[in-house]
Amino acid sequence: MKYRIHIFLIILIFITISCSKTETINGVTMNNLYPLKTGKVFYYRLDSTVLANFNQNLVVHSYNAKDSVESEFKDNEGRKSFRIYRYLRDTLNTKSWTYTATYVATFDLNHVEYIDNNLRFVVLTNLPKETTIWKGTQYINTISPSPFSYYYNWNFQYQNVGQPFNVRKGIIQDTYTVFQQDETLPNISFNSNNYQERSLSKEVYANGIGLIYKEFLRWVYQPPTAINKYYQEGSYGIKLSLIDYK
Repeated sequence: MKYRIHIFLIILIFITISCSKTETINGVTMNNLYPLKTGKVFYYRLDSTVLANFNQNLVVHSYNAKDSVESEFKDNEGRKSFRIYRYLRDTLNTKSWTYTATYVATFDLNHVEYIDNNLRFVVLTNLPKETTIWKGTQYINTISPSPFSYYYNWNFQYQNVGQPFNVRKGIIQDTYTVFQQDETLPNISFNSNNYQERSLSKEVYANGIGLIYKEFLRWVYQPPTAINKYYQEGSYGIKLSLIDYK
């Protein structure tokens, strides 16, 4: 009887250790998921969702995007940071690249911050495993009447840890999805006679590569009887899918 209990305990310890190794995925950290350095370039297909027809519709315009890591510097807290320039051109590559935006990625001991349009997000944190949850929008002013109140209390979480993910470049192995938000209010099928708002946001990072996919969609629909008819100003979306990197 004691022998059987001993064997059971050994098996239990082995299973516990195996599960722990699975959660940490061989020691992968946020630095492995976003290995930035000066001169690194990412190419994406960018689908931009914008208002059209006097805000009655949402339409998608597509571009090729180039994110170029222009320089490394220390922020005012002495943290390692990278300045990233984004350029756009048509999907057929018939025109020259046009500068459109600057982003900043900052590495702290336990998380990565990303500044986009003066909004500071905590996009990654240690350790990358399914149970890790953090406040990704904690530095954004969401107090009404802030136009960004919809970011209130977003919980970011790793999902599909170590799984393959399909992008324009093809299937990339060992990826980590950062779920950010998926909410529809009220949560019913869309009806043009009803008020509704939609928030969808997630990113996917690949071990040893960086950001390979991003999807964001935010819109507010006002029915025709409201003062602000159709889609509210500020409704937009963006989708990035990695084409290549170097």
